[in-house]
Amino acid sequence: MRDGSCFIIGAGDLTVGSFPYHKDTDYVIAADGGLLYCGILEVEPNLVIGDFDSLDEELRRAVEELERIAPEKVKRLPEEKDDTDMMAAVREGLALGYRRFYMYAACGGRLEHTLANIQILKYLKNRGAEGFICDGSSMYLLVQDEEIALKETLEGYVNIFCMGDSARGVTVRNLKYELNGVELTDDFPLGISNEFIGKSATISVEEGTLLVMIDWAE
Repeated sequence: MRDGSCFIIGAGDLTVGSFPYHKDTDYVIAADGGLLYCGILEVEPNLVIGDFDSLDEELRRAVEELERIAPEKVKRLPEEKDDTDMMAAVREGLALGYRRFYMYAACGGRLEHTLANIQILKYLKNRGAEGFICDGSSMYLLVQDEEIALKETLEGYVNIFCMGDSARGVTVRNLKYELNGVELTDDFPLGISNEFIGKSATISVEEGTLLVMIDWAE
């Protein structure tokens, strides 16, 4: 396991104005069209990966120039493949030993890619890693057979969804609406639109997986 985190910039909607990574310890991967956002975020990627089939001419030339001067920083993928570009980036980060992943510009745009990126959170969790999907107004993470704590300084909404047929022993403490050892299922959205109340909150599940979506207050 390596120190630091792996930051992956996708090609979805970028709604953040900052990129809180540490150059000395963290690793940045631009997934295909995410290369465009690197300039906006003022970050130089350690790796650019993708099939590059949807890049405009300017970005295509940028990739080709990077291949020329630093070929080790570019990994071209075939256009026909099983992995999405984001999944390929996650695999690279895991192979390098990272176990904490932050995915930016991973939502918006095509809905199927947003859903695929949520599935990647489960892929990471099943391999002993943790992942977060981040944008300007929200964060997505998974809770699987465990408890997480949320700081009392947070404001906004918390939404909890069952990932799978059921999640048993779900307990929510110190949010506006509490739960005590209930079972959530994937056909009834009981956990939507909860709220922070200025206390340190906890969310736990004894058996199963929860998708937790935090929408920050503006």
